[in-house]
Amino acid sequence: MNRPLNSEYQPYYETYISKVKEDDVLSFMEEQLIRFINLFESVLKEKENYSYAAGKWSIKEVLGHITDSERVFAYRALCIARGEKKSLPGFDQNGYAEEANFNERKLQDMLNEFRLQRESNIILFKSFSEDMLNRLGTANEKQVTVRALLFIIAGHAEHHFDILKTRYLADN
Repeated sequence: MNRPLNSEYQPYYETYISKVKEDDVLSFMEEQLIRFINLFESVLKEKENYSYAAGKWSIKEVLGHITDSERVFAYRALCIARGEKKSLPGFDQNGYAEEANFNERKLQDMLNEFRLQRESNIILFKSFSEDMLNRLGTANEKQVTVRALLFIIAGHAEHHFDILKTRYLADN
């Protein structure tokens, strides 16, 4: 699969798309899932609600945010792939995190939820034809292709993976 062109997404998303070095983004996502599982299974129970600074999300909140974002981006991709012409809504990531009660949940349950979401998304994206991947739609009042959303999903997760390793779990 070809990488998305700059014209297929807003410049803001380049931060995420640039994190995906391979063109085979689906294989990257499968490998990434294994790395995520290994990382989160290494988190000590007493660190699950840890945040590296005041006002920053906890480890569980980061995982919940990654899962929520992946779900939202995949929904957008599904809608656009199916020919939706209406603008899809944005979402307030901080508001979602506040309402989710992630710190009250079991980390293993959250990891299982992420795994299932990721596996489902991989199957979904494999089902899209080249024409579907190239479809352009509107999300959060901005134009984006299905293919760009796929790379955004992978890159967004990688962005947070890097932060988890360097700011949350550097001493693990």
